[in-house]
Amino acid sequence: MELDAGCEMTVEASDSSAVILMLQPQTGDGQGVIQSQITIDPEIPYQDFTDAFGNLCRRVTLPQGRSVIRTTCRVLSPDDIDVDPDAPFTLVQDLPSDTLQYLLPSRYCQSDMLLKMALRITNGVQPGYAQAEAIRLWIQKRVKYKYGVSDASTSAVDTAKKKAGVCRDFSHLGMGLCRALRIPARMVVGYLYQLDPMDLHAWFEAFVGGRWYTFDATQKAPRGNRIVVAYGRDAADVAQLSEYGPLQTTAMRVWVDPAA
Repeated sequence: MELDAGCEMTVEASDSSAVILMLQPQTGDGQGVIQSQITIDPEIPYQDFTDAFGNLCRRVTLPQGRSVIRTTCRVLSPDDIDVDPDAPFTLVQDLPSDTLQYLLPSRYCQSDMLLKMALRITNGVQPGYAQAEAIRLWIQKRVKYKYGVSDASTSAVDTAKKKAGVCRDFSHLGMGLCRALRIPARMVVGYLYQLDPMDLHAWFEAFVGGRWYTFDATQKAPRGNRIVVAYGRDAADVAQLSEYGPLQTTAMRVWVDPAA
């Protein structure tokens, strides 16, 4: 399906503020970007670059006062995601070098503290895709989707204890548990068609059977029509707006619709 997606953020700055925006999808891994753009009112100079994870970023300095940041894209996205219950575990010595960073503990994914939990959840499960799916299913059934119980400091270990959170918390816990089992796992942020309530979304991918597969613990069944915007080790790598000045977001709107 061709999807038109975007978001509009209104921000207020009490002084000029350096900002990095991560809002533009790229063609690849099953999606084709037909159009993508960012506009800022008032119009200001910008510099585009690609970060260490291959994400497109825009660097700007917002002026004092009110600014409106609007991003839009049209993307061809598959209606279904690939699943393969028989995809095998890949030994660490056989992993591609660029996946190794996704085995390490990170700020929000303390995989070195989650091994016992991961082994308990996957007891008797075939190593590989089936383990990642067992983790996804356990989170979907046992962790409550709830606003207000987590914040910007909440980690995978916190979510394991509270058993509640939002999509980023579900993703952090899923990645931490997968990494504990030596399965590379990375965070993905972007759009999901017919997400309710509509917002920017987060899920995770696990590397098994020689490739990345999508896992979303907020959903009861595999769903396609996703638009990937960015990948990273955890939420610290994939913020849609990173501010380095006195900036406050006062309004935000997100939409995903079938292309006209």
